[in-house]
Amino acid sequence: MEKLVNDFSFGLFIWQIILFLLLLFLLRKFAWKPILKAVNDREEGIKNALASAEDARREMENLQADNEKLLQEARNERDSMLKEAREIKAKMIADAKGEAQEEANKMIKQAQTAIESEKKAAVADIKKQVAELSVAIAEKVVEKELDSKDKQLKLVDNMLNDATLN
Repeated sequence: MEKLVNDFSFGLFIWQIILFLLLLFLLRKFAWKPILKAVNDREEGIKNALASAEDARREMENLQADNEKLLQEARNERDSMLKEAREIKAKMIADAKGEAQEEANKMIKQAQTAIESEKKAAVADIKKQVAELSVAIAEKVVEKELDSKDKQLKLVDNMLNDATLN
């Protein structure tokens, strides 16, 4: 340190200060500003990237919420459609059962009407046959019994009594 104090030159010291200030000026003008600008730009870029990442995260959350909402709506719509389909199915089955029951009742009524008609026709045919047989028997009996008047009257009374019983 002593050597420094002994060799100290005031002119050299001034030139060194001038060169140092010139170096500082040049560094400030050509190095510090671009370096600071680059650092500021980098900081701004990082801030923008963080903001973009935050926006993307928020947007992703919104999309997930929207997706959940759409999924829920789709599930609700599916459930609604299935319920409606079940109701339509039940209504169609009920309608088909009702129509089948009506058709069965109609067929039963037609069958009953046909049976009644056949029964009436059979009874009429039997009455006709009985009447024909009665007339035939009556003819034969009358031929044999024509000679006695008491027998004829008795026969007519019996026939009248039989006719009122039926």
